[in-house]
Amino acid sequence: MSESIVFAQLDGGVASVTINRPSTRNALSLTVMEDLIATLTEVAGRTDVRAVILITAGHVFSSGHDLTEIRGADHETQQVTFDACARLMQLIQSIPQPVIAQVQGVATAAGCQLVASCDLAVAAESARFATPGVKIGLFCSTPMVAVSRAVPAKQAMRMLLTGDFVAASDALNIGLVSDVVPDADLEAATLELASKVASASSATVALGKAAFYEQRELPVVDAYARMSQVMAENAVAADAQEGIDAFLTKREPQWQHRR
Repeated sequence: MSESIVFAQLDGGVASVTINRPSTRNALSLTVMEDLIATLTEVAGRTDVRAVILITAGHVFSSGHDLTEIRGADHETQQVTFDACARLMQLIQSIPQPVIAQVQGVATAAGCQLVASCDLAVAAESARFATPGVKIGLFCSTPMVAVSRAVPAKQAMRMLLTGDFVAASDALNIGLVSDVVPDADLEAATLELASKVASASSATVALGKAAFYEQRELPVVDAYARMSQVMAENAVAADAQEGIDAFLTKREPQWQHRR
């Protein structure tokens, strides 16, 4: 791991990955994004991790891209930065473990994109979200990819065209986050949710996560055809047969967690 990213193994198959750059408001510099990509890639191969909490240090979740890197950079350098961002956001959704954002303070631009890219997001009541790039002449085009897939089109366009902040309660209503909790309960509530996710068969969860993102991009007819195949494959898996038997015989399942 690096100084900018901290990995911690928690109980019950839950781990945390922390962006540790409070002095920069956890800006997603190229280094931070590359370090986070490396960390999540390593986590993806760990069978002892069944859920990941994405945390940032300090009072701000993330202010987005590091504008000091973008100012004055040539086109090639800009492309490297935004390509890394695209790889990071797609990686979050492609690793087998569900990733849960723990959001405090503000999440703006690529920081808001980071929240939208996570599988689940628990926000403190005081948290706020925005895609304010339009205000500085840099439209939030890459954040738009994640935000427009998480929230309805007109709500996404309103965020993108105005740059206005969205309160946590409104972010919940439009689907940008999955949970909103009192500030004092943020850490405990996120860990509780992660532990609930981690208590299921990791093989089943990994299959289901991959299937979710696959079917979402397909026409309905194709989605049903593909998901019928997935369900059939899932049904003959060891953990599915164990879970069915446990349910029918009224006992707790013993998961093998084999992916």
